[in-house]
Amino acid sequence: MPKDLITVTRIMLFCGCFLLAHRAHSQNIQLHYDLRHTLEPAVNKSNFLSFSFEYFKNIDTLNHGSFLVKLQADLTGQQSNVGQAFTQVTQTLRFWKPKVFLSANYSGGLGVTPDGYGFYLSTTLGAGISYPFQWQGAWFTTSLLYRYTAFTSPSYDPQLTIYFGRGFFHYKVFAAGSFVSWTENRNQGNSYTAQLRGKKCAFFGDPQLWFNVKKNFAVGTRLNVYYHLLGDTNALQAYPTIGTKYQF
Repeated sequence: MPKDLITVTRIMLFCGCFLLAHRAHSQNIQLHYDLRHTLEPAVNKSNFLSFSFEYFKNIDTLNHGSFLVKLQADLTGQQSNVGQAFTQVTQTLRFWKPKVFLSANYSGGLGVTPDGYGFYLSTTLGAGISYPFQWQGAWFTTSLLYRYTAFTSPSYDPQLTIYFGRGFFHYKVFAAGSFVSWTENRNQGNSYTAQLRGKKCAFFGDPQLWFNVKKNFAVGTRLNVYYHLLGDTNALQAYPTIGTKYQF
């Protein structure tokens, strides 16, 4: 296994957190069991465990910006070893009264095929603006970024992201998640995509529903939604999980 992947995996297995915008400082650990093999065994080798790590902090009490780190490890390898690791870092800043923020984003990762060959989750860098607001008791943050994807032939594209969250029954039930949509080059500069032309539209979403069991411990589910991500076809795929969450 690549040395970088081992390092990221160790961090994920010992740390964790989850974004809650109504707090200045929030972190939590999540463990999910992904049921995609049960739903579509023909295209998914097995169900698997997934650890996620997120950390959110407001820069100050005046809401001049925030910082988010998200790490995730999927145990999709042989003998339930880590098969994929993902990292995301987001920073927002503002130096004026209107609540429109400058936003910068990084994401990327590493993976291992079932045969033991490594691969990259292509690095992306984004810069643009974000706007937080509340509606019907829920909070939202929308971001519009100019995105660079580090394919062999780099891709430059727009990206729209929406984060949301809402508590019910004094936060005994909590709904949250994000939706991300972007375009990217079909031809990524490798032999596999060399004959492709133009752009494709991709989408990922992870809506979640949590039920508080005792103080900081909750059980719930996450729905991983993919469009044009897990294959070459314009397919929409949705896979639920069974999960636990501990906030601290």
